[in-house]
Amino acid sequence: MPTGKSELSMERDLEKKIIVVTGGADGIGRECALAYAREGASVAVLDVDGAKAEATAAESGGASIGLVCDVSKGAEVETALKRVLAYYRRIDAVHNNAGIASPSKPLHETSEQEWDDLQRINLKSVYWTTRYAFAALAESKGAILNTASMVGLIGQQNHAAYVATKGAMISLTKAMAADYAVHGIRVNAVCPAGVWTPMLERWCEEQPDPGSIRKYLDDIHLLGACPHGDVIADAAVFLLSNKARFITGCILPVSGGAELGYRR
Repeated sequence: MPTGKSELSMERDLEKKIIVVTGGADGIGRECALAYAREGASVAVLDVDGAKAEATAAESGGASIGLVCDVSKGAEVETALKRVLAYYRRIDAVHNNAGIASPSKPLHETSEQEWDDLQRINLKSVYWTTRYAFAALAESKGAILNTASMVGLIGQQNHAAYVATKGAMISLTKAMAADYAVHGIRVNAVCPAGVWTPMLERWCEEQPDPGSIRKYLDDIHLLGACPHGDVIADAAVFLLSNKARFITGCILPVSGGAELGYRR
């Protein structure tokens, strides 16, 4: 009996795409890697924890691979992306997700080392992945996705250095979109508010009253309690898919309305 559905409608959103995810071993990166694989992609999971990267790749199934890579070091990024290209022969998308959130301090209390670590891991890593994946992305007319944060748009108390990196990532996303449109490369960013990850758990422990911060995180999301990474992964799948083929330079809040502030 006819189903009324065409063959094309049954195709998964990321069928046969090759996607590189940095910081893909846990948290939002892991959820995105799993979602990309469910939608038909092969995923190269890059993470400073190589064993966890391999575990996530194995869970993703198919032809996904896990590679150890410290994204703050250009030589390691170059090596990892060369291995990806040697294995898959192309790259269709790079998801710059790797990041750290500590320390939770105002600027004058932040050490120079803490400032530099945040800049290298959260921001300079985008420079490295773009530098070494650009030619492949131009060939595939691919996409770049950056995991930013709502704090990069609206600010946050006692988190200055982290906020600075995410604000810079948002501006960088727009600049890259403008530069790379001529090459057919789309560049977008997702902006979570709170998302339960190991990184957010560490941030909670750094707060003056860790016991109350969980209720705060639940309360700020108008659509419900503080979510897990699957809500970000669903948006990421869309932005890397052909359904978003005419979207670039977009800074997409995936925040449950937290920035509206009605429940604060």
